[in-house]
Amino acid sequence: MSTPSPIRIAAVLSADHRRILMAHAREVNFPEGTRIFEEGRPATAFWIVRSGAVTLQVPMPGRRPAPVEDLGPGELVGWSWLFPPYVWQLSAEAMTPVRAYEFDAEAIRMVMDANPAFGSAFGHWVGRVLAHRLHSTRVRLMDLYAPRSASGSLP
Repeated sequence: MSTPSPIRIAAVLSADHRRILMAHAREVNFPEGTRIFEEGRPATAFWIVRSGAVTLQVPMPGRRPAPVEDLGPGELVGWSWLFPPYVWQLSAEAMTPVRAYEFDAEAIRMVMDANPAFGSAFGHWVGRVLAHRLHSTRVRLMDLYAPRSASGSLP
């Protein structure tokens, strides 16, 4: 499995920007095994993990979903809410009991529009997370599905 994202909210957003965001937080819990969201469904919220582990997965036709990254405390769960058409691009599952902060996507988009400094900082953070996730997904899928030689290594 890939290593957890090095992009945690506390390391990227200023204390002022974290305060703005957290003013819109709602505490939620997900029991182990809960599907937090499914690829192709509307993306209306996002989460920041407080404790526990969430696995991001790529659904694979005719196969079990491929796990691509494990997320832990301080990490963003979900980015599809920020970009039209606001539909999940991956799926997510709670691998342990998870405590998280939940955010209404539309409300945060409105805050981003109303406060350009916050919007820019927050958008850059999501962009960095997205770039990291795309790389992790690519590496994981190559690891799982790249052709192998008879010795088990890549050709």
